[in-house]
Amino acid sequence: MSAAFRLPPFPDLPVVAALPELLAALETSPRAVLEAPPGAGKTTVVPLALLAAAWRPANQKILVLEPRQLAARAAAARLAQLLGEPVGRTVGYRVRLDSKVSSATRIEVITEGILTRMLQDDPALEDVACVVFDEFHERSLNADLGLALALDAQAVLRPELRIVLMSATLEAQRLGQWLPAPVVSSAGFLFPVDTVYLDPRRAAALPNKPGERLAETVPGQVRAALAAHAGDVLVFLPGVADLQRVARKLEGSLPPGTDLHLLHGELPLEAQDAALKPAPAGRRKVILATSIAETSLTIEGVRVVVDGGFARVPRFAPRTGFTSLETVPVARAAADQRRGRAGRLAPGTCYRLWTEAEHHQLPAHRPPEIQTADLSGLVLELALWGASDPTSLRWLDVPPVAAVAQARELLVRLGALEGIKNDKLKIKNEAGSSTEVVEGKDVVGETQAYNDAGGPIFNSSFLIFNSTPHGRQLAKLGLPPRLGHLVVRGAALGHGPAAAALAALLAERDLLRWATPNDPRPLPPDLRLRLEALASGRAPMAGLALHHATLQRVRDVARHLQSRLGSAKESAPVHHVTNSPVGLLTALAYPDRLAQREAPDRLRLVTGQRVSLRTEDVDPQAEFFAVAHLLGQGNAPRAALAAPLDREELEAAFAEQIITTEEVRFDPATQRVTGRRVRRLSALLLEEKVIGQPNAELVAQALLSYLQEAGLDKLNWTPAARQLQQRLEFLRQYFGEAAAEWLAFDEAALLADLPTWLGPHLTGLKSLDQVQRLDLLEPLLARLPGGWAQRQELDRLAPTDLEVPSGSHIALDYQDPAAPVLAVKLQELFGLTETPTVAGGRVPLLLHLLSPGGRPAQVTRDLRSFWEKGYFEVRKDLKGRYPRHPWPDEPMKHIPTKLTKKRLGTS
Repeated sequence: MSAAFRLPPFPDLPVVAALPELLAALETSPRAVLEAPPGAGKTTVVPLALLAAAWRPANQKILVLEPRQLAARAAAARLAQLLGEPVGRTVGYRVRLDSKVSSATRIEVITEGILTRMLQDDPALEDVACVVFDEFHERSLNADLGLALALDAQAVLRPELRIVLMSATLEAQRLGQWLPAPVVSSAGFLFPVDTVYLDPRRAAALPNKPGERLAETVPGQVRAALAAHAGDVLVFLPGVADLQRVARKLEGSLPPGTDLHLLHGELPLEAQDAALKPAPAGRRKVILATSIAETSLTIEGVRVVVDGGFARVPRFAPRTGFTSLETVPVARAAADQRRGRAGRLAPGTCYRLWTEAEHHQLPAHRPPEIQTADLSGLVLELALWGASDPTSLRWLDVPPVAAVAQARELLVRLGALEGIKNDKLKIKNEAGSSTEVVEGKDVVGETQAYNDAGGPIFNSSFLIFNSTPHGRQLAKLGLPPRLGHLVVRGAALGHGPAAAALAALLAERDLLRWATPNDPRPLPPDLRLRLEALASGRAPMAGLALHHATLQRVRDVARHLQSRLGSAKESAPVHHVTNSPVGLLTALAYPDRLAQREAPDRLRLVTGQRVSLRTEDVDPQAEFFAVAHLLGQGNAPRAALAAPLDREELEAAFAEQIITTEEVRFDPATQRVTGRRVRRLSALLLEEKVIGQPNAELVAQALLSYLQEAGLDKLNWTPAARQLQQRLEFLRQYFGEAAAEWLAFDEAALLADLPTWLGPHLTGLKSLDQVQRLDLLEPLLARLPGGWAQRQELDRLAPTDLEVPSGSHIALDYQDPAAPVLAVKLQELFGLTETPTVAGGRVPLLLHLLSPGGRPAQVTRDLRSFWEKGYFEVRKDLKGRYPRHPWPDEPMKHIPTKLTKKRLGTS
């Protein structure tokens, strides 16, 4: 055990008072939560205290997770300093591309993603006694994933493994209840910090865009702070471009003896260390920093904080698969962290460049990254862990379903995952009992599929997504799956050095910039320019310049990737890299962003989405492109990084996805159906040829599609066809549910069922003219489910015409289903006393009694009442106008006729 390890004297920090309670909690519980405000000293003291705990075997390590490389190296240096040792002995660190550890290392400070690799290589973490998640309130994706895996390992393999979550702002009680774990609270110590907000009148006059707003306010505020206060000034800005913009405005205008430093994660280590070191005696520092300086770091000498109030955060859109960086207002919790930097070592001042009213409107916390990020890396790691269903693990926030589905789709496309059927699933019913069902059987009733951990099955397809050997290879590279796929497949195709270089370029920020500061133009999108600059170390064209620190980092990453692939060469010849098929390699990483030129300034992606790109900025002759980076969302994203792609390369690399089909469509211009044979890669059109005799079924389908869009008015609605439709609608509306065989025949129903009743009659037709010569009577009647017997019933219940007493057969009008009409000259109904009916005698017809001239004289449903009363009024009006027609005194006894008196032989 570790009792022999002797602790050094601890600095006078507030967290020291909480150590006994924390160590006692870990004696009886494998998990604990330490709540300690900024400045309490948790990062400095807790790992050393855990090192001396009695439950730690002497040969086991304490792992301390930090969210950033800068914080990991700084924490390791501080811990080693307290022990009086160099970094790499008892205390070491491990970050991407850099490590200082030895066989004697017992406290290892690592970045959060490294824990995932350690767990995948050794799920039991046999040489680890405790994992400490520092700054867990930041809720990075890697921290959430690492915690889920560590909790699973603890539950299944290592119940004695300790897990400690240290947080400054997260709700500790909620976290303790969720784990569950005891919660230990530490007092904090912060010198008084005056907070100064922006004057509302000044704020109202500022630009709305964050970059312009910060460029206008920050330089003046920094100069004012230097004049009003002692000590160094720490300035928080959202991104590297903002740091550089403000730095240019401050250069040459700072007081004598003041040094200007930038602090962000892409700087060389020497530049980062220079920003963190205390200023030499007699000098002061202004440090322009991104959010990297919010937590885990104490920058000695800082007495003033200028907070610009913004942060850069990634936003992933599952619908499109695009991730973009957005500048958003800082959360209140992060603003408090920033403010605390001014009071770590002495009283300080914080200038917030927003109003106090705006402060109260800020969100309390940033949403955890797991809710907004691309989850392809997480889903791949879960598959490697054996957790195809994310809900089989424990999460403070469960990964969103849409983002998981998007990630799976991408990983299957890359060949990193394969979906296989699950043989059996546990089904839990309402009563809580469970049974096993074979995959593929319907799950009916009020049942819900559950996994072994009791969580609901994540997707209804009942598939398990397993990692492939290719997926396992991708995960070991420490890259996003897209870029890992680029490196592995590019090497297999014989382009290893170029693939590693391109992946490194795409993993880091752009190494190109305009030589003229503040140039508003977007940078040239051609990826080949970046490879050329990487190979030569010079700007690839006039007007451009290089970010030399980024250039060096990209080269370091590229060498590291080549070494991970086992390449014997650390660097490739320049011509080997610049002459490589950049478009093909880019397409390997972004197969969903293959694109085809639609116009000189527009591309169509393989998904069908349109994006803007001035193709002359890449290759004015190219037809196909591979897009690596898109800016903007919604309807007008812009391709910010792209490369041309030869047709031959595209067709060879994606041959399995290319489909040849016959496409037949109706051409409104010629009013005919035309056919073509096309080869497509999803939405990309590779080739098309006109077909002289298209498939008859496809022709009929094209005509149907046109008619469904254009409407039924394009058909040959003869009076007989229209009357048939109206007769059928009358019966449906009159009988309703009492006679289910009377289907709806309105336009909506006929359109919905068009393929069934009209489709068979379109075979062999090719033009709209032929369709419009088609008699609709038989197609409509064929839709009746009752066959010939129902047709006879139709004629009985809703006849087309009615024989009136004169012997004439008069067509019935069913246009109004509620009131079918018989329009007949009143003389032809002489002698008839009862109103004619339809629907088997149930519905009296609405009689339109016409004059001899065919004009309506009376409308009635009661013929007897008309003869007795209304007839004589009508006769008074019409007898003088139609004297040649009979107008008897007793119409119910008179002979019905359609003839005049003379032709009847009467006077």
